[in-house]
Amino acid sequence: MSVQLMGLNEINGSLVALDNVKNVSNEEMVEIELENGSVRNGRVVQIEGRRAIIQVFEGTTGLSKTNNKTRLLGHPMELAVSQEILGRIFNGAGEPIDGLGEVYAEKRLDINGQPLNPVARKYPRNYINTGISAIDGLNTLIRGQKLPIFSGSGMPHDKLAVQIVRQAQLAEGDGKNFGIVFGAMGVKNDVADYFKRSFEETGVMEKVVMFINLSNDPIIERTLTPRCALTAAEYLAFEKNMHILVILTDMTSYCEALREVSSSKGEIPGRKGYPGYLYSDLASLYERAGIVEGVEGSVTQIPILTMPNDDITHPIPDLTGYITEGQIVLDRSLHQTGIYPPIGVLASLSRLMKDGIGDGFTRKDHADVSNQLFACYAKVQDARSLASVIGEDELSDMDKKYMAFGRLFEKIFVGQGFDSKRSINETLDLGWALLSTLPIEALDRLDPEVIKENYDPKRAARMLNLSGQE
Repeated sequence: MSVQLMGLNEINGSLVALDNVKNVSNEEMVEIELENGSVRNGRVVQIEGRRAIIQVFEGTTGLSKTNNKTRLLGHPMELAVSQEILGRIFNGAGEPIDGLGEVYAEKRLDINGQPLNPVARKYPRNYINTGISAIDGLNTLIRGQKLPIFSGSGMPHDKLAVQIVRQAQLAEGDGKNFGIVFGAMGVKNDVADYFKRSFEETGVMEKVVMFINLSNDPIIERTLTPRCALTAAEYLAFEKNMHILVILTDMTSYCEALREVSSSKGEIPGRKGYPGYLYSDLASLYERAGIVEGVEGSVTQIPILTMPNDDITHPIPDLTGYITEGQIVLDRSLHQTGIYPPIGVLASLSRLMKDGIGDGFTRKDHADVSNQLFACYAKVQDARSLASVIGEDELSDMDKKYMAFGRLFEKIFVGQGFDSKRSINETLDLGWALLSTLPIEALDRLDPEVIKENYDPKRAARMLNLSGQE
C-alpha cells in the first residue's frame, strides 16, 4: 500500500529526509512529485526511528522542502522480466534505452534476489568454452562458478569482455539454452558504444541482455546495475532453464559508488574509505551465482575489476578473492610486449577447474597438459631471473630450451589474438606441441604412457610452423 506525504524535512546532496514516517521499510521505493508535475524516483537507504533517509536517483536540484509530494510505494525496487529481455538494452536501473519500448512484464522481481538454501545448491560441473586458450586450458571456467578478472588501468579488459561474449558457448556446443547478461557500470559513452556495436556486428546481440550505467548517470543507479543484471540472469536461469553467463564490468566503479553513498550517509569508513560492510555487500552479489537442485539452468559470473595502482592487496580485489573461486589476472608486462590477451598464467587460478575437466567433460589428458604447462612455465621464470643476472648466453642448455619454450608459450598459446577462437581440442593439441619442443626429461609431471601417446616433436614443428612461428 502506498502512502503520500507532503514536503521534505531536509535536503543534503542527493539525500532527502522525511520525519514522522510510519511503517517504512529499508530499500522501499519512493516517488517524489515536484511542483511542475515531474516525478523523480528514490529509495529509502536509512531509517532512524521515524526518520527516513531517501536517496534520489536523479539528484535533488530543483527540489523544494514545501511543495513536493512524496509517495512511499510499499515495495522494494523491482525489475520487469520476461523472455523478451533477451536482445534488449537497459540503463542501470532496468529501464529500456534501446528505443524498442517497454518490456511486456511476465512478472516483476525484487532486484535483491531471493535467499537460496545452501542445501539446494548443486556442485558446479561442466565447463563453458570461452575460446581463449589461457582460460579454457589452464584456468577453466566451470558452469555455475564465479571467476573474476583482475585488471588494471589501461589494460584491455573491455576488449577481453567483448571477446568472451562473442565466443562463449556451452561445452556441448548447443547454444540454444545459453545466454549472456552484460552489466557495465560507470563506463564512458565511447566504451558503451563499443560494447553495443561489437555485439550487434558479430550477431550475438539476440542472446545478450545489456545493462549500461554511464559515468554521468546517477551514482545510486550504479549500485543497482549489478543487482538488476543478476535478477535478469536468475529469471532466465531458474525459470526459463537457460545457462546464463553474467559479465560485470567494472566492479571497482561499483565499489567507489558504494563508498560515495556510504560517505553521504555519514557512515564510519573502513579500509581506504570503503564502508565496513563492503565484504558482505560484494558477497550478496557474487553468491548469486550457482546451480540449484531440480533446475536445469545455471548462473555463472565473470566480474571484472581494475586494481588501483595494480595493487592486488587493495580491498576490492582482496575481498573479491576471498569470496570467489579463483581469479584471472591480466599481466601488465605481457600487455606492454604486445601480447593479447595478456593473461598472467602463474598468478591466475580456477579453484573448481579440477572437477569440471578430464574424461567426460573436456578431454582425458586435460589435467596432465595443464599441470605440465604450469610447471614448465614456472621454470621459465626461474631461467629468466637467472639470465637477468648472468646473461642468457651463460645459461645451461636446458635453461636455454626453457627460455625458448617461454617465448613460444607467450606468443602462441597465451597471445592468440582477438579474432582467434580455439576449441578445447585445439588448445590441448597446441599445449602438447609446445611441450614437445622440450626434452622428454623436462616433462616430469606426466606419466610415461601419456608422454608416449602424445609426445611428437615432428608434429610439434609442423604445428608451430603453421602458426607462423619458428
